[in-house]
Amino acid sequence: MTVERQQVLQLYTTNSSFGSHVVAWAFHDGTDGQGPGLPDRGSACPYITGLDALRDGWRLMQMSQLLPPREGEHHKVSYLPFEFLLERVVEVDNIVEPNGEDNRGVH
Repeated sequence: MTVERQQVLQLYTTNSSFGSHVVAWAFHDGTDGQGPGLPDRGSACPYITGLDALRDGWRLMQMSQLLPPREGEHHKVSYLPFEFLLERVVEVDNIVEPNGEDNRGVH
């Protein structure tokens, strides 16, 4: 039997354009490693731009609200403001214990 699980990809880009270069990223895998992985680019982000991820089947869930900097804080170093959250839902085999309980993720 298969079940659907979610994978989430966080991309941070150089500016508010989804086609701009990715400068940081994180991958959250709800499949416990059973789902498809990411393209292998070594330690670099698996996608050069957010559009590359869309072309590979990821769906855009959310993007950062664009807020202007406060007066006098134009050059202040802070968090990365251009975040995009993407998801894909994949089917994986359901792991069921002999007692019939689904113990996926229980440690």
